[in-house]
Formats: sequence, C-alpha cells, structure tokens
Amino acid sequence: MSETTDTIFSKIIRREIPANIVYEDDLALAFTDVNPQAPVHILVIPKQPIVKLADAEPEDQALLGHLLLTAKHVAAEAGLKNGYRVVINTDVDGGQSVYHLHLHILGGRPMDWPPG
Repeated sequence: MSETTDTIFSKIIRREIPANIVYEDDLALAFTDVNPQAPVHILVIPKQPIVKLADAEPEDQALLGHLLLTAKHVAAEAGLKNGYRVVINTDVDGGQSVYHLHLHILGGRPMDWPPG
C-alpha cells in the first residue's frame, strides 16, 4: 500500500462518506467506529495519511504526538473517567484492516488483558 491509496478514511476526511464526527482540527479527525468493540469506540485519524505506524518517519513525530493528545481529549469529552485503551493495529498480523494510520479509543467497560 502507498500513501496515495484512497481509503474509506480518506473519503470520510473529504466528506464523501458520512461519519459521526466527534472532533476535528487541522491535523486530525475523530469519529465513532461503525463496528464498535466497546460501549465507546472512537477512531482518531491523521488528515495527512500515513499508511501504518511502521511507515512513520522522524518528521511525523509532531503529528504522532498530536494524535495521542487528541485521543486524550476525545476520551475526556466522551466521559471515559475510569480509563480507556488506545490501540494502533499495524499491518496484517497486527489486525490492521484500513491502511490509513488510526488510533482506536476503547472504553466504557473494563478491558481484559491480554487483548488478543
């Protein structure tokens, strides 16, 4: 996959596909997952596509930090006061299904360990 691959997330960013957007700024977009795995399941994506975490470069450091701080903000806005999990699936064995870097915020129930 290349960074120019058009994904469902690219189409959500361009508003070609509807999504329940809960947060947006110049760098990131957050929306509820259509197939939730927890009572609260929100995805945070960069508007500048990175295919997967393994493809991130040193120049992406500020953006990656921004995504984590966005996840913190979105989790607080979602009322996840007792905690939450942030997951980044990377590549086939990591369970990545959309090749546009995204963070899953999962909460609203206790999370088991190990996760998979």
